[in-house]
Amino acid sequence: MKSAADLLCEVPLLSSDDRATRARSVLRDDHFREALVVDGRGALAGYIDISDILRVGATRSNVTVDGFVREAPSVGPDASLERVGALLREYRTDSVAVAGPDGRVLGGILLAEVFPILLSRHEPRGLVSELMSTRVVTVEADDPVSRVQALVQESGFSAFPVLKRRQLVGMISRRDLLASGRTRQGTDGKLAVEAVMTTPAIATAPDAAVRDAAALICRHDISRLPVVENGRVVGIMDRHDVLRALALAVD
Repeated sequence: MKSAADLLCEVPLLSSDDRATRARSVLRDDHFREALVVDGRGALAGYIDISDILRVGATRSNVTVDGFVREAPSVGPDASLERVGALLREYRTDSVAVAGPDGRVLGGILLAEVFPILLSRHEPRGLVSELMSTRVVTVEADDPVSRVQALVQESGFSAFPVLKRRQLVGMISRRDLLASGRTRQGTDGKLAVEAVMTTPAIATAPDAAVRDAAALICRHDISRLPVVENGRVVGIMDRHDVLRALALAVD
C-alpha cells in the first residue's frame, strides 16, 4: 500500500526572510498556487498562498513573506495517503508538506496526485447538490484576461466558468494563462478570455452522483467542475468538496 513517501515531489520552498517580490515571481509564473516556507534549519514554518502574495505591490521590495505565512499541514514519509487526504480536506490546501525525523522538509504531496488514488480506494457518497459550493465567481467571454488575473487575487480561486449570454461556454484557469504566456499584469491585458479559455466546458448537474462528478474531475484533470441546471451555472465542485464525501480512516 502506498504511503506519503511514494508520492513525494519537489515543491516551491521559500525562507521566511525571502522578499515577497521573489515569492510573487515563483508563484505567478508557475503552476503551483502555494509555496512552503521553511526556517533557517529547513524546518516547516508554514505556507503562503498565491492570492495573498499577489496582493503585494511589485514595488514593495522590502516586504518579506513572513507576514503572509499560514499554518501548513504536514506528515512524515510513512503516513498513509488517507491521512494526507484528511489533512488536505481539513486545511483546504493543494499540498501537504512531508518532513523527515529531524523536522526538515523533504518535499510535498500534491492534491492532484493523491486524489485519484483515494478515489480508487473509497467511493464518494451523496449527490453533487449536497456538497457543491453555490458561491460561483464567473467571467464573461469578452472580458479581458487581466480580469482573470485580478480574480485569482481577489477570490483565491484558480479557475472560473466563462459565460456568454448567461450560458456556460468554457473555463478559464491559471493553467490556461500560463500556457498562453499571459500571466503578467499588462501582458496582452486586453486580450479576450474566449481567446485562451478551454472549451468545451466539462460540467455536471445538481442531481448527479458525487462519484460521477469525481470521475469527470479525474478523467479531464480539472480542478473545478461547474454545476449546471436548466442551462445556468448554479454551483461549482472541486476536489476538496469530493474529499468531504470520502470516509477516510486515518492512522
